[in-house]
Amino acid sequence: MRMTIDSLSTGSALASVNTRFMRLVTDSPIPGVISDPRLPDNPIVACNQPFCDLTGYPADEVVGRNCRFLSGPGTEPWLSEEIRRGVREHKPVLVEILNYKRNGQPFRNAVLVAPLYDDEDRLLYFLGSQIEIDTNAAPPTSMRRIRAAEMVKALSPRQGQVLKFVAQGLLNKQIAAELGLAEKTVKMHRAILMDRLGLTTTANLIRLAVEAGL
Repeated sequence: MRMTIDSLSTGSALASVNTRFMRLVTDSPIPGVISDPRLPDNPIVACNQPFCDLTGYPADEVVGRNCRFLSGPGTEPWLSEEIRRGVREHKPVLVEILNYKRNGQPFRNAVLVAPLYDDEDRLLYFLGSQIEIDTNAAPPTSMRRIRAAEMVKALSPRQGQVLKFVAQGLLNKQIAAELGLAEKTVKMHRAILMDRLGLTTTANLIRLAVEAGL
């Protein structure tokens, strides 16, 4: 039986998935998935309900597949390659790409893909989050980028450094080592960041950082 990550929070665990990382999407109202690059074709190993609601796919048709199943005849190949490049180089990437829902309806998708590492600096997963863009509105993604950049500018230099490393998928312990700080100090900065930026989940924090160009 395939399970969504929501089932992990109740104690039924998908053994290969680290629940610490699964919370990045279970706690987020933004559609999200976790994929495992250690498995052939980097398949999705977990998705949240907002992702299912957005795409129309039930979880058992999502888990085990590569994210390219959302592609269709109008999907821009150069944007697909940009995502693949981010995966190959283990770097966060944000693109606006044409994807397709289960019923065949196309939608403009602001896709974020970001690497996630364990305590030993080993790549474990990729976080993917999606926001449907209203193509009839004023350039929403441009406005999101501008707004994100302005919010980041208001942070202290140290908070900006911490945010940059969070966007790269590093854990508190790794960020502490990079900055020469105590881990508890990094935790404090992250808590302040979340509060100042009005965010409630790490997934949203990562997305904002990438939108800001970090």
